[in-house]
Amino acid sequence: MFSAEFAPRARKLAVVLAGMALPGVAQAAIVVASSGPSAAAYPVGRKLDDAGTITLRAGDAVTVLDAKGTRVLRGAGTFAVAAPGGTAKASTFAVLTMQRSAQRVRTGAVRAGKDATPPASPNLWFVDVTKSAKRCLVAGQPVRLWRMDTAVATTYAVKPAGGASVAVSFPAGAMVAPWDSAKAPLADGSSLSVSLGGKPVATIDIAVLPSQPANAEAMAAALIERGCMAQVDLLSSTLAQP
Repeated sequence: MFSAEFAPRARKLAVVLAGMALPGVAQAAIVVASSGPSAAAYPVGRKLDDAGTITLRAGDAVTVLDAKGTRVLRGAGTFAVAAPGGTAKASTFAVLTMQRSAQRVRTGAVRAGKDATPPASPNLWFVDVTKSAKRCLVAGQPVRLWRMDTAVATTYAVKPAGGASVAVSFPAGAMVAPWDSAKAPLADGSSLSVSLGGKPVATIDIAVLPSQPANAEAMAAALIERGCMAQVDLLSSTLAQP
C-alpha cells in the first residue's frame, strides 16, 4: 500500500508507464502539400495510414507530416508513409505553438541581404501584419501582431471590419506588438484591414479554434479545415526533416 503522500507520484508514474506500454499507437500522417499528376489522389488534408505506402508518378511531389516532422516524397515510385528512423519533433512543435504573453518581444534588427532568405515567424500564432492571409487563433489566448523587419519604428493602422482603426506601434527592434482584445475582440469570421501611411498593406481574415490541438498532425488538420494555409506552410517548414 502507498501512503497518501506518495499517491500523486504513483498516479503520475502510472500515466507515464501507460504511454510507454503502447508503442504501436501513432497519429495518422497528413498531406500538407501536393502537386503533379497525382495531386487529386493526395489532396491537402488527406490522412494516411502510418503503416501504408503511397505510389507516385513522375512529376509528383507530396509533402507528408507526421510525428517525426515533414518530408517531401517525389515520384515516380512507391514510398512508405512513415518516415524511417528519426525522432518525434514534439519539442519543436511545443516551441512553435507556445502561447506567450502579450508583451512586446524585442530582438535585434533584421536586415536581410538581397539573396538572404527572409526569416520566418518563430511562433505559429503570431499574426503577420504585412501579408494578406487567413489566420487561425485559439479562443481565450492573447493575440500578438508580428512583423519581419525590425530595423525601424513603425506604426500600422489596423481596422477591424465595422470598428474603429487602432494604431499598433512597433518600436525599433521589436517584432511583436500586443492586440488589445478587451477593447477590440477578434471573433471567428472577423476581418482586419492593415495600412501604413494611409496605404493598404494587408487584409487578414480571422478563424478561431476552440482549443489548441495537441500534436502536429491534429494541428495541421485543424488549420487546413479552417483554411489557414499560411500557418500550415509555417508548421510544415519548421518541422521539415533534414
